[in-house]
Amino acid sequence: MRISFTEHPASIGETYFGHLFSALTFCGKLSVALFCCFCHAILPFTFEKTGSRILTGLMDDMVHNRDKRVAPANQDTAETSEAI
Repeated sequence: MRISFTEHPASIGETYFGHLFSALTFCGKLSVALFCCFCHAILPFTFEKTGSRILTGLMDDMVHNRDKRVAPANQDTAETSEAI
């Protein structure tokens, strides 16, 4: 059962507690975005872009910059040369 708790965090270069903290941070940011979107629904002149800005930031953190493992030096060069 212990591997269930550590397999996913290890796959993205985090410890169990590091992953827990990261997930709770996302939860807090989502709660703020929810509040802003709710206020905007009732009072359209409030928080016009705040909710979408928070969600965009979360998408960058959660999907685009998810893997915390250090990439090998030659892999960075290969990706750079492919992009050029």
